[in-house]
Amino acid sequence: MNGIAGSDVVFGALPAGTANVLAIEVGLPARPDLAAPFLLDAVPTRISLGALDVGTSRRYFLLMLGVGLDARIVRDLDPALKRRVGKLAYWHAGARQLGRPLERFRVHVNGQDLESSFVLVTRVRNYGGDFEIARNIRLTDPDFEVVIFERHAWLDYLRVVGAVVTNRLYKMPGVTVCRAAEVSIEAIKDHSVYMQADGEELGRVPATITAVPNSLTLLLPKRYAEK
Repeated sequence: MNGIAGSDVVFGALPAGTANVLAIEVGLPARPDLAAPFLLDAVPTRISLGALDVGTSRRYFLLMLGVGLDARIVRDLDPALKRRVGKLAYWHAGARQLGRPLERFRVHVNGQDLESSFVLVTRVRNYGGDFEIARNIRLTDPDFEVVIFERHAWLDYLRVVGAVVTNRLYKMPGVTVCRAAEVSIEAIKDHSVYMQADGEELGRVPATITAVPNSLTLLLPKRYAEK
């Protein structure tokens, strides 16, 4: 995708990964052989991409970017375990974080400065194939939904998991949700704060995340593209 961003090349995805978030989001079957016929009848749709700028380096992402806790989980993931047990490897990596101090950082968005230990900058509702954290975003929208977790204790994050499962996250104190086209992140003090985009570790903050309009032609199933 990074190789064709900004071009007229048409991009279609056959799901063959661990979580297949894109397929779940747009309603494709999770098996590539079953998804292929849908792409033959799909609608080429011009969409925005997210762009991560660190210094002079830019990397595009399609789905979501996480800073803080979930990036640390991706960083600590055991690839061999992932090959054996799939998504359970992420739960294993998450359990290893329990009790470890959470690095804090500043999020600048829409003129506000907020302190966080996990922020999700997303273009999709689905998270990890099993949950919805963002609730009001679509790939055909021009911007991001930004979910900022301002609490830093592990008990708060255990409550967050329960709130996600029961669809009460937006009512939780300490959770800020907004729409934005640009988000800036910087560490507090000397903390090493990591980032991940679409499940791939992408280094440390400071960074700027921008929604870049009209960046990719994506094949979308008709029922998603025409909503």
